[in-house]
Amino acid sequence: MSMQPFVRVSGVAAPFLAANVDTDVIMPKQFLKGIDRNGLDRGLFFDLRWNPDGSPNPEFVLNRPGWQDACFLVVGPNFGCGSSREHAVWGLKQVGIRALIGTSFAGIFDDNCQRNGLLTIALDPASHRQLAERVQQAETARIEVDLQAQRIRLADGAELAFEIDGLRKQALLEGLDAIGSTLRQAERIRAFEEKYLAERPWLA
Repeated sequence: MSMQPFVRVSGVAAPFLAANVDTDVIMPKQFLKGIDRNGLDRGLFFDLRWNPDGSPNPEFVLNRPGWQDACFLVVGPNFGCGSSREHAVWGLKQVGIRALIGTSFAGIFDDNCQRNGLLTIALDPASHRQLAERVQQAETARIEVDLQAQRIRLADGAELAFEIDGLRKQALLEGLDAIGSTLRQAERIRAFEEKYLAERPWLA
């Protein structure tokens, strides 16, 4: 299956640096009732983004001038902890978030991001602090994430390197989910099956 490839993306990065943000904060439970993914953009960070009367909360970073069209989130440690709701990732993608940049991510949430084409970047603490300081001001919040080169380029030209698993990187570059990546090996899989059954005809 195909997804939007991630090669080199430029855009605004919004700071959301609280530690241990769980999936119920990212996508509250009332938005898990549907049988499809419609409306998850509305549900993203619902209790933080919206006032009780339904109006946007002007204090929340994604509602503030300069960060309203952010395509990156610079997040705090252990982002995505809590329950294993894939809806949290779907909601992030629906509002246009292409990558999350932090120091650590909850395991199941990180796996869900991988399966849905959302890049997660774990920086060392010093690099993360440098990036977080820059994106606190809208004037310097525009960055470029170059997945091929594994570099984040800041507004002043500084670069931050990051590591990523090779298989995950290739899948993101090509816009492939787990099924698509497996189908790339279809010829080798068929050859193995034919050889295996030829050597064990009683299994056929």
